[in-house]
Amino acid sequence: MYMNKTTVIVFFLIYSIQVFGEDYKIENAEFYSHGDKLSGSIVFPVEKEIHSAVVFVHGSGKQTKNIDWAKRFAREGIAAMVYDKRGVGKSGGRYESKQSVSEKNITLLADDAVSALNTLANHPALKGTALGLTGISQAAWIVPLAAEKSEAVSFIVLWSGPVCKVSEEDIFSKYTADVDGREVPSYDEALNSRKEKYIWPDFLGKDMDPSESLAKLTIPGFWIYGEEDGSIPVDLSIRRLQTLRTAGHSYDYVLFSGLGHNNMVETFATATDWIKRLLR
Repeated sequence: MYMNKTTVIVFFLIYSIQVFGEDYKIENAEFYSHGDKLSGSIVFPVEKEIHSAVVFVHGSGKQTKNIDWAKRFAREGIAAMVYDKRGVGKSGGRYESKQSVSEKNITLLADDAVSALNTLANHPALKGTALGLTGISQAAWIVPLAAEKSEAVSFIVLWSGPVCKVSEEDIFSKYTADVDGREVPSYDEALNSRKEKYIWPDFLGKDMDPSESLAKLTIPGFWIYGEEDGSIPVDLSIRRLQTLRTAGHSYDYVLFSGLGHNNMVETFATATDWIKRLLR
């Protein structure tokens, strides 16, 4: 595992009331990242033994904690931490709307994810439990960077996660208008259609590329794609994963026909089965 020795995440845990369901219990947890208090919840399995725990990282937009996904993880023996994105819901800090894909914001959201992971790592009920980072869409730029920053991450799982630069995803999604469909173009088609050269604006900082972090990691990862995804360049992302696999990384992926960008409902069992096989 690569560890960025210059990164220091300061966090503080506040555990509160537990709410019990038929096959899960919910424990509210607050934590700090960059001086801001973020609000989250941990959902634990009740009837099943906990074999792993994950933090679910948001996609783009004003996302609050998704308890329903955490409950689904818990039913599979996976404790799950979900939280309100900074500046959203009960979380403090400022929500970045205009420059959400900037180097500064993606790095900040990665630090938030690391602090959430530290919340799991320091929970008394999860000592010695394998910890992972999961998420969808924009989370694919955040999760690899967070994994690079933390020694606690054992695996990553991403739905519809671009393995490309932010600029490359922007070129593709502008060409497709973010519309899923049976005839999704290739990335090369989208790139070659441009009449003007794409120029990455300097004010956004670095054009973030998850491949750089993924090349440094030694943990396994799993990507789930829909063949009809019009939001990210799936073909380019798979090519990049294949290059990383050839270099010796344990990165698996699966491509589903008939599914688009938002495919978690249909493929959730595929993700949890992969986690279970990994930990056997």
